[in-house]
Amino acid sequence: MSELVLEASGLSVVHRTAAGGVHALTDAALTLSAGELVVLVGPSGAGKTTLLHVLGGIQPVTTGTVRVGDVEVTSASERDVDRVRRDDLGYVFQSFGLISALSAEENVELPLRIAGVDPAVRAARVASLLERVGLAAHARQRPGELSGGQQQRVGIARALAGSPRILLADEPTGQLDSHTAAQMIDLIASIARDDGVAVLLSTHDPMVRARADRVLEIHDGVLREAVPA
Repeated sequence: MSELVLEASGLSVVHRTAAGGVHALTDAALTLSAGELVVLVGPSGAGKTTLLHVLGGIQPVTTGTVRVGDVEVTSASERDVDRVRRDDLGYVFQSFGLISALSAEENVELPLRIAGVDPAVRAARVASLLERVGLAAHARQRPGELSGGQQQRVGIARALAGSPRILLADEPTGQLDSHTAAQMIDLIASIARDDGVAVLLSTHDPMVRARADRVLEIHDGVLREAVPA
């Protein structure tokens, strides 16, 4: 049986407004195991990004717990949450999230530089990752000189820089054409299958859903396991 790498239960996020509480997430629970590709589906505004942000330690919860390894992220100190994000979690943004002034290799190197990794080790890791995502020849180019698909590949390489056990991807194919999106999903599926990374990927794309080991559906902040087709 695959190793359980993330466990979440009772997750609720309530935004307080003048009109009352708005429930972005309601009593959500899920697990992620090493090597599986889990797809999260639901309409815009349903709570997909909120859930990913909570699991990634980016957004606090109103109630509930998220455990990554031996760390309960939802109640941990800021230092421990930072360590989990550095060592255990990789995050891929729909909008790519690259720093425009940095080259592809510098964007990928950034988390390693922040973590204080030795320069020679950094260089080797960055070169290996850019080769993995098919961008070795574009290492010195800045994001504005790359296509959308190439920028997303840089984003994936950066997310993998710290050798995470978990990869969270927020609609990574949302800005890509169908051919480039298919290539991106092949890459992400290989990360789960070959590297043993637990992947949770949100999407509207039925092609992506078809590749999943499991599918989760979210509507109005309520999460449930999808019934197999």
